[in-house]
Amino acid sequence: MVRFPRATHRNIYVRSLAAGQRVMASVVRFLEGKLRLRVNRDKSAVAPVGERKFLGHRLLWNGKLGLAPKSLERAKQRIRQITRRNRGVSLAQVTQELNSFLTGWLNYFRYAACRAELQRLDGWIRRKLRTYRLKQRKRGKSVAVFLQQLGAPADQTWRIASSGKGWWRLANSAPAKRAMDNEWFATQGLVSLLARYDALHP
Repeated sequence: MVRFPRATHRNIYVRSLAAGQRVMASVVRFLEGKLRLRVNRDKSAVAPVGERKFLGHRLLWNGKLGLAPKSLERAKQRIRQITRRNRGVSLAQVTQELNSFLTGWLNYFRYAACRAELQRLDGWIRRKLRTYRLKQRKRGKSVAVFLQQLGAPADQTWRIASSGKGWWRLANSAPAKRAMDNEWFATQGLVSLLARYDALHP
């Protein structure tokens, strides 16, 4: 008896939509008629190359592997969980958990052409961590003193500390970004996705 795995993933590429529909019908007939396998209609479709994903990847117009949008969104969901502002753990612990996740995630997608996405994701992660750190300070005076200790101008720090804006907006302010810049995050041990990606693609 020949045994087949319960689920397999295959992408078939052809030149036109009409050809794709013909091949799809032929493959379904073969799998269900000859091999008695069930084709999952919810996950099977004929579509332009850029709209289909395969094991978290998608095929770009130039033939290279890219990062599927859903894969990026799932990564951001995980990052949101790790950086929840009400966790009550140290920034060092949050950074350690982030590094563990990000290193494994990037290793899986290391062959994808996704440098621009990683650059944007790096910036978004830093803003999430600035938000986390500012909220830990709790009060305006504490925020101002903390930012001044990291080199931000005193007049600017007092202005944003008393602004009443939410933590997410404060984290994107010039004093916060100046105080907690890329070099500061490097001293905290945060993994840079872009730097690691570039190291894998010299």
